[in-house]
Amino acid sequence: MRDAPPPSRRTRLRTLLRAAPTRLKDHLPSAPGFWRSPLRGTWFTAVLGTVLLFGMTLLFVTGLLSYAAYNPGLAPVNDKTPDKGLLGFYLFAWPTDPHWLYRLTQGLHVTVGITLIPVLLAKLWSVLPKLFALPPARSLGHALERLSLLLLVGGALFVFATGVLNVQLEYVFPGSFYPLHFYGAWVFFAAFVAHAALKLPQTVRVLRAGGLRERLRTHEGHGPDDEGEDGLAAPRPAEPTVSRRGALGLVGGGSLLLFATTAGQSFDGWPRATALFAPHGGAEPGRGPGAFQVNKTARSVGVGPDRTGDSWRLVVAGPGRTLRLTRADLLGLAQHTADLPIACVEGWSTSDQAWSGVRLRDLAALAGYDGTAADAPAVLVESLQLRGSFRKAALRDNQVRDPRSLLALRVNGADLTPDHGYPARVIVPAAPGVLNTKWVSRLTFGEL
Repeated sequence: MRDAPPPSRRTRLRTLLRAAPTRLKDHLPSAPGFWRSPLRGTWFTAVLGTVLLFGMTLLFVTGLLSYAAYNPGLAPVNDKTPDKGLLGFYLFAWPTDPHWLYRLTQGLHVTVGITLIPVLLAKLWSVLPKLFALPPARSLGHALERLSLLLLVGGALFVFATGVLNVQLEYVFPGSFYPLHFYGAWVFFAAFVAHAALKLPQTVRVLRAGGLRERLRTHEGHGPDDEGEDGLAAPRPAEPTVSRRGALGLVGGGSLLLFATTAGQSFDGWPRATALFAPHGGAEPGRGPGAFQVNKTARSVGVGPDRTGDSWRLVVAGPGRTLRLTRADLLGLAQHTADLPIACVEGWSTSDQAWSGVRLRDLAALAGYDGTAADAPAVLVESLQLRGSFRKAALRDNQVRDPRSLLALRVNGADLTPDHGYPARVIVPAAPGVLNTKWVSRLTFGEL
């Protein structure tokens, strides 16, 4: 019996072309065998997800508090997100006690957010196979899960990217940071809540399975109780190179490094020098009573000596009365002192500084109000600065009434420096830094 003749070149080519789609399919991200890391699995993802569950909730709450601290419902000049609608349901009059409130909440918001970056990236890596899985939807529940996952991933990357850029003072957004971050946070958190609700029962079951030490010593991301579940574990895993303990240690070490090089911006003295990844880290600027951090310099916003010299006047306006006061006039009024910090939306802050000047409620009395704490009204504050946001800002009546709220003329026993707002600036307990207007030119008390 003769051997069959070898296939012709045309036959071999036809066979290769027929097999090509199958081979190509095996090398696409949608193929189960494409993802081969032995670390992926429900347990590894559940641990990272649990950390994010608490961390993201803290971020969202402190973010909402930061928005409330701007008093956006008070006046249009404060509201950088005017179309918020129902999303502003929680807004309330921001308090002045404790005086370090905004320093705490915004310091937590920024520091925790930066610290969570390695955890977020590891979590996104752990669920990458889910993003490419086919078919796109096997059922309505599966479709909702996939949609929440896409919104979750996109929203997380957007919110964290805009937040980090803002902290680094890199304003390269396609629009204003405030509405972009605000709406992005709501989209992200809505997807986060939906995803958490869908996955929480499975997460609890996986974490309660026990055997923590054994799981940490293994290289695989799954165990005998969840093997292959949820399409995360690789069906043909590659040779392991690190244990789950090592992988979680790497993620935790990255978070610890970011914490150690960021948190110091919320303190004075030597801790600030450790904030290597923060624009307000390093040594304090200069020496003397005014040697503490500033965000905007006088030069950067167009305020020069020609505008702050002897010709400067403060206009104080109220019901039926308008005054023009020199700095000497202000120094001739009753002077008061308040120990208050400066805390900014970028997460940095100073310790309490000793400010001295005229109480805002006393200036309200000069403008025509009777001067009692109960009757002090809200005030619109205007600055000499020529460019930049918050050239105007409004303060609530409770902020004006507080005896620690000052039009400050001096700090730490010396006149204000130009970068700290000479000839006069506002300082209010617990208010965001941008509401502590520098280079004040006008105060209008009453209707805003």
